[in-house]
This record gives sequence, C-alpha cells and structure tokens, in this order.
Amino acid sequence: MEDRSTIFIFLDEEPKPIAEFVSPVNFELDTRKMVDGKHTLKIVSKDPTGKEGIRIIPFEVRNGPAIAIEGIKENAVVDGVVPLMVNAYGKGDQTKFLIEGSETPQSIPSWVWILIIGFTGWVLYYLITYLSMKE
Repeated sequence: MEDRSTIFIFLDEEPKPIAEFVSPVNFELDTRKMVDGKHTLKIVSKDPTGKEGIRIIPFEVRNGPAIAIEGIKENAVVDGVVPLMVNAYGKGDQTKFLIEGSETPQSIPSWVWILIIGFTGWVLYYLITYLSMKE
C-alpha cells in the first residue's frame, strides 16, 4: 500500500485540530455551530517523509439574520440628524422561499430622478415647439 499524506484541519487559533484525515478527503464544515464573524481555516498536510505544507483560508460566517442599512455607509463622515432605514431578515426554512421580508426596500437613486426630470423637460420642449408651430 502506498503512503499517503495526513491532513490536519484547524479552526481559528485552536492548538487542537478539529479533524484529522488521510488524503484524499471530502470534509463538510458545519458553520451553524460557529459564531458570526471572521474566522480562519488552517489546513496542514504532512507527507510520509515528515514535510509539512500549510494553507490558511480566511472566511466570514454569517448565519444570523442579514442586516441591510440605507442612509449611511461604512466609514462615513456625518453630522446632524441622519435618517436610517434598517432591515434584518433571516434565511428561515431553506426548503421554502419567503417573499415577505426577504427584500430590502430602497430609496430611488438620484440618477433615476435626473433621467425623469430630463425626459420631462425634453417632452415639454417638443410639446411647446409643436403647439407654437400650429399658430
């Protein structure tokens, strides 16, 4: 039988691996047991001669309800009263899709208003031009 590498999987800065396998392996990481936030997955492979290879994968867990905020951006400089719209919605039962509460309402972007005002001005210009030619 041929010698195969041993794989150790570490989560965050834990000194004890969460799993140990002989390669190749399929592994499922259950994030439901982890707190939301940034984590690091460290995979150490040791071949039969004792050489080690390390791969570090940073990732972020977001199992809790998603939070959408409109009215302020990250690292924004603000003053006075800042109106905010906050929406939080969970994934719920992933076997059925819930329409209500799954979308975040948003205000109309300024470029849409500019387009509407420009189009209205263009229509009024041609309407006035057309009516002045009839006389």
